[in-house]
Amino acid sequence: MLRPGGLLAPFNHVFQAPPEVIDALDQACRRAAPGSPVNLQPLKQALDTFQATFDKIADGIRTAGGFSEPEQRRFDWERAYTRDEWLDQLPTHGHLSLLPLDKIATVLQQVGAAIDAIGGSFTMTYSTIAVTAVRTTST
Repeated sequence: MLRPGGLLAPFNHVFQAPPEVIDALDQACRRAAPGSPVNLQPLKQALDTFQATFDKIADGIRTAGGFSEPEQRRFDWERAYTRDEWLDQLPTHGHLSLLPLDKIATVLQQVGAAIDAIGGSFTMTYSTIAVTAVRTTST
């Protein structure tokens, strides 16, 4: 329960990897799982791709009633990844977690080679987007 005057703030993190990393990941996933419907190319414009999700969250808050007009707040930040740091966390991404271990290893090898080709590390840009609204009634 959120009391009147309380702030509702559902949020999501959107990341933007360098194009070389996204291309390598997309190509490796296509080779590892031919025919998969997963398309990673929209990650090249991740913020634009996820804007519809933020709009849907705001619409849901409006539909629920009892809240002020939703506002979108954006916080940009960066994090540098070494090759090994990125490859350690990459298997936790939903599209990879469904693949057999041998296929995941192949994907990691190909993505690792792409990271090596750009110097062995990269900076990931992130945007944390919150859709905020103040509780106006107690229902």
